[in-house]
Amino acid sequence: MTDQENVPFVAQDIQEIGSFLKDLESHAKKWIGASRSKKTFSCKKNEFNVENSPDKLVVDSWRFQEWDYKRDDLPTYARGLFTYHTKDNRPEIATRGYDKFFNTEEVEATKWSNIEQYTKGPYELSLKENGCIIFISGLSDDSLLVCSKHSTGPREDSNLSHAIAGERWVDRQLKAVGKTRQDLSRELRKRNATAVAELCDDDFEEHILAYRGDSAGLYLHGININIPEFTTYSGLQVQQFANDWGFKRTDFLVLDEITKVRSFLEGVAETGSYNGRDVEGFVIRCKSNFRSREYQDWFFKYKFEEPYLMFRQWRECTKMMINGKPPLFKKHVKITEEYLLFARKKLAENPKLARDYNSNHGIIELRDDFLKEKNLKGSDLLRLEYSNEGEAPQDATRNIILVPIATIGCGKTTIAIALQHLFGWGHVQNDNIQGKGRPPRFTKEVMSQLEDKPVVIADRNNAQKHERKQLIGDVHHQYISSARLVALNFVHDFNSIEKIKQVTMGRVFARGDNHQTIQAASDKSKVMGIMQGFINRFEPLRLDQDPDHGFDSVIDLDPISDSRQNLETVIARLSELYPKLFTTMPTSEDLDDSIAFALNEYKPELKHDVSGRGPKVKTNQQPKQQKPIVPAAPKKKALEYIAVDIPTQQILDALEKTFSTQDDAKAAFFRQLQETRRVQPKFHVTLIHRASARQQPEVWNKYKALFEVHGDEEKPLGDCQVQLERVVWSHRIMAIVVRLVTEGWECVNTVPHITVGTRADDVKPKESNDLLQQWLQDGSGEQTGIFEAVIQGVTVDGTVHAVLQKH
Repeated sequence: MTDQENVPFVAQDIQEIGSFLKDLESHAKKWIGASRSKKTFSCKKNEFNVENSPDKLVVDSWRFQEWDYKRDDLPTYARGLFTYHTKDNRPEIATRGYDKFFNTEEVEATKWSNIEQYTKGPYELSLKENGCIIFISGLSDDSLLVCSKHSTGPREDSNLSHAIAGERWVDRQLKAVGKTRQDLSRELRKRNATAVAELCDDDFEEHILAYRGDSAGLYLHGININIPEFTTYSGLQVQQFANDWGFKRTDFLVLDEITKVRSFLEGVAETGSYNGRDVEGFVIRCKSNFRSREYQDWFFKYKFEEPYLMFRQWRECTKMMINGKPPLFKKHVKITEEYLLFARKKLAENPKLARDYNSNHGIIELRDDFLKEKNLKGSDLLRLEYSNEGEAPQDATRNIILVPIATIGCGKTTIAIALQHLFGWGHVQNDNIQGKGRPPRFTKEVMSQLEDKPVVIADRNNAQKHERKQLIGDVHHQYISSARLVALNFVHDFNSIEKIKQVTMGRVFARGDNHQTIQAASDKSKVMGIMQGFINRFEPLRLDQDPDHGFDSVIDLDPISDSRQNLETVIARLSELYPKLFTTMPTSEDLDDSIAFALNEYKPELKHDVSGRGPKVKTNQQPKQQKPIVPAAPKKKALEYIAVDIPTQQILDALEKTFSTQDDAKAAFFRQLQETRRVQPKFHVTLIHRASARQQPEVWNKYKALFEVHGDEEKPLGDCQVQLERVVWSHRIMAIVVRLVTEGWECVNTVPHITVGTRADDVKPKESNDLLQQWLQDGSGEQTGIFEAVIQGVTVDGTVHAVLQKH
């Protein structure tokens, strides 16, 4: 099949298609009722009228759950399947997408050992264009059917659907080659084929890569035969059809041997780029007999995973450092910090390296030099990291927090309640937290539930950066640094804002007063103002900026789509990110039931008036879900330590001023702490810790009695001026030696001090005491490995606080 005359062709068999449709119907929920076994699969059927069809044809879209494609008993594995009956009631497949294909090592068939044993070439490698998929086929009345993956024609929830946008591009390109819709319909029907293209047009929908002007259009990358089994054209045949019918061509790289394919893929993964373009992987087309005696068309994908994602992070952080920006990174923190310290030294030794690196030269060499110094491969580093710091993402089964980023009416609470109903996960609603200090108490309740639940949904809008910063910071700095935060990002792009307002307001008004913060039935004009305010204040997610780089993963959701669709998207993506989180996957009926529960049975216990005069709370008679979290007297916790809290910015200013007068060698460790984000976020002078209570009972009892008089952790015990005297550091830790100016406050440490930062998590702040004890005994200098710098004339005002044990 290498020339245009030998294109594959298989006619549709009426009896086979009839039996195929009966099989699909038997697994569609609307035909089987509630008695279906949960051990089988399910599919969803939707009907669509074909626009401008002379015979008024109706097509049915069939859709399986994403996770069901890993089963071995589906009647077809097509993603994107439309069927219909002709005017004379003959059943036909109208549109057929690709079979679902998987990443290497994801399923049994895509293990490299099986790929090497059961596949044969030629192997066609292609990059996925960055757009949305469009299917084009011909019907019995010469209508041209243009579909997105699961729908066709206009949609009520969209100003311009993907299918209609695709139709417009089809019309444009057909006009350019002097042909009509009817011509294309007849040609595709003659071939019994579906054309598969990618719609890339920034004027319709922007993606990562730019598609404007001549680069915009429909990129044809496949032609599939309309039968249940997967049969498709070769890349060369697809390109020929594209030329004839005005499509844009997709390029294919053809290799004959699987060993060459694997070598090529692993080579590209080393840099993460191909032909000057950052890529995440390739789709490989070949033939396989893994599941049958005969070779059949078969696709798999090679998606760049670790350690290549870590290498890409190193590259981006190095460029940030070269360009004077603080490196932003969330994953592989410890080893990335070590790499950046190594890279900084190399860049300082060789200024030309920085210029070359910014021009994408020397990237692999610098990385390999670091690995040689460590005497480890990238995969070895990851294994070491996971053994020291916890499980790999794919092994995670707990400590996962789902963080919506949304505005009112997007469906975040509906999805949260549905997830709780399905899996018994934790669910904390911000509107159930009353009184002062809500943000930290909200986080505290999330972490409390996380002790017993594998996943907790932190249910508030988190629409502004300061909200995300508070949540991410509190989770990682005060609770579990290894907790994984997943953003449920309801995407608000500029072009869709008006439609989002229209849809979300429609939902809010439809539910009336069944909402915690706004009662739409009571005052519609006020509600519209509140919702507009939320949209005006919305700050989109930016993973390349603080604080959003603190998210471990992001699941993009469409605020215009119904909650049932977004729920399925959340579960499908979570199962990809954390496959061990799920023991069984829900059926389509389970998803429907959970959404019905969330929409029909959930009643908010607390309702707030957000009109501007403070919260007015009403409590329903019979709450069914979460109990309201009412401020209560805190449980009595033991005293942990007494400290003087110091204003952060004054410490940072003093450090910056001190090290700006030092030479590069002496300032190197402080700069390292800055660049690797190891400077403490807050500073204090510990006066006494409970560990010293036995050795210093009089001081401990004095402070304990003082705290009991005040009786509140949040109330200061008094004020204390602190003089900053000098900075002392080793290669592991840095501290500021201080003197307590205000009389009456006593510090039991030999040297009162503030810990500035440590080089890594395995160095604990309490090592400052050991450092300063050694400094007193041995002094500073190259021979001791301890260094110091005087801080000139800085005195700061501090506040004395008691800190209680967390548990």
